[in-house]
Amino acid sequence: MKTFLIRSAGGIFFGAFLSTIIVYALIFFGDTPTLDSGTFVKNSLASMAAGWLFAVSPLYFEIQPLSLLQQTLLHFITVTTGYFPLAVYAGWLSLNIGSFLIFTAVFLMIYAGIWTGFYFYYRTEAEDMNESLDQLQE
Repeated sequence: MKTFLIRSAGGIFFGAFLSTIIVYALIFFGDTPTLDSGTFVKNSLASMAAGWLFAVSPLYFEIQPLSLLQQTLLHFITVTTGYFPLAVYAGWLSLNIGSFLIFTAVFLMIYAGIWTGFYFYYRTEAEDMNESLDQLQE
């Protein structure tokens, strides 16, 4: 429970930070001299919710009795069922087939890239630990 709460707070804070950085970028580099307060609130809340979702959903990978495939499927289902409605609510995804397909393709590519990166990172870490253990036994 402590891990869940710590990750929740970190995810919410990161989402708020990211939202603030995006607003600054729109003001300083975009053609947006003023901001609509309703849109700002909606986007910042959605960013905080997305930060929370992406911070706590990796906890599936810490459930030891589950296989990697089960952990990945649970994580993927949780992230997609949480993120897509959030993206529609925030206006990051419009409800037409073209934008939905592009959004889905980009989402899948990013998901696969991040998953692959973590997989190889942890596999390398496991190999290094095994080598260290082998050296201790000699």
